[in-house]
Amino acid sequence: MNTFEQFEKNESDIRSYCRSFPVIFKQARGAELITREGKHYIDFLAGAGTLNYGHNNPVLKKALIQYLEDDGLTHGLDMYSEAKEHFLETFKRVILQPRGLDKYKVQFSGPTGANAVEAALKLARKVTGRSNVISFTNGFHGCTIGALAATGNGHHRGAAGVPLTDISRMPYANYFGDKVNTISMMDKMLSDPSSGIDKPAAVIVEVVQGEGGLNTASAEWMRKLEKLCRKHEMLLIVDDIQAGCGRTGTFFSFEEMGIKPDIITLSKSLSGFGLPFAIVVMRNELDQWKPGEHNGTFRGNNHAFVTAATAIEHFWSDDSFAKSVQAKGQRIREGMQKIVRKHGPDSLYVKGRGMMIGINCPDGDIAAAICKEAFANGLVIETSGNHSQVVKCLCPLTITEEQIDKALKILDAAFAKVMAEQVANQAS
Repeated sequence: MNTFEQFEKNESDIRSYCRSFPVIFKQARGAELITREGKHYIDFLAGAGTLNYGHNNPVLKKALIQYLEDDGLTHGLDMYSEAKEHFLETFKRVILQPRGLDKYKVQFSGPTGANAVEAALKLARKVTGRSNVISFTNGFHGCTIGALAATGNGHHRGAAGVPLTDISRMPYANYFGDKVNTISMMDKMLSDPSSGIDKPAAVIVEVVQGEGGLNTASAEWMRKLEKLCRKHEMLLIVDDIQAGCGRTGTFFSFEEMGIKPDIITLSKSLSGFGLPFAIVVMRNELDQWKPGEHNGTFRGNNHAFVTAATAIEHFWSDDSFAKSVQAKGQRIREGMQKIVRKHGPDSLYVKGRGMMIGINCPDGDIAAAICKEAFANGLVIETSGNHSQVVKCLCPLTITEEQIDKALKILDAAFAKVMAEQVANQAS
């Protein structure tokens, strides 16, 4: 019998990650995935950034099990619950207030990042009375129609089946290199009544573009973007779905940049346990919804409230966890820089911030071959980028130094083999 017969016969061909990692996983702990045959893999994917605190984190698991044993509310639409009350209090006290965001409200959207983006875009249009939104080259915001319109990826856009409208695409930071001022370009177009750009309701931006290839915006660029939004009366939406919850070394990716977005979207690692959970964080005065105007059955994931509040309290009550993430991020960066120096100083380079980091390869085929070779030797790692050319690390933030070093050793060997094969092929 074919090992994957049930999947191939009964699951849609839309499945993708399993094609890169053709094994059946049974267990997971910390930064490791374990197959039903008992083979261990170091996880440098972590649910595409959903498991920042690792698989089955014992602190979060204990809190969830206790909640279940006490018959805590499982589902409650948007009714009041003790679990929601505790999350809201913890999120405001530990995350928002210390960062000067205490005048912000939380909206519980549907459970995915795309749901949060849809709500944010809808709110921006409602508040401003405008329909157009600026998004950026290589941005990724989700695959539902509104979020997809703001997404640049042609592969995903091609599946929409309808026109994707009310978006003006602008060049991201350094899209044309560091000598082209893309903010000035946008300002010129927005100031010109004949540019053809309708006055936007908002700008939506990732401070680090995850699926777009680990492109990063500088603090200076983000401050200029915020000023541009104020000048042209546009709302600034920061999509922190992948880069947030500590991935870059601070809870929000923009914390040390001196900006305050009007709206922030969070999901992925917000629950801390892989449970579906997303929120929209907005300035108080933007909360102009009428009751039930933006609705959804799964806005009340009480299990996620429990694990999210526990994760925030446990990891973010002081700066020790953030410092450990920054140190591990630097360890990974240094290891990747060694790989670049050894195997392709003229064709490889390191991209990203914190523990959202990777190596840019000459093309997607090379990056895919490296990931395949790494997987054969016990490392789960994927690609991103406009040509899938970036070998991208999204390991749990709780990974040990020993696991980092072991993973980098596997990655080093994979680069050595694939890059040597490239040289041999070119010579033949």
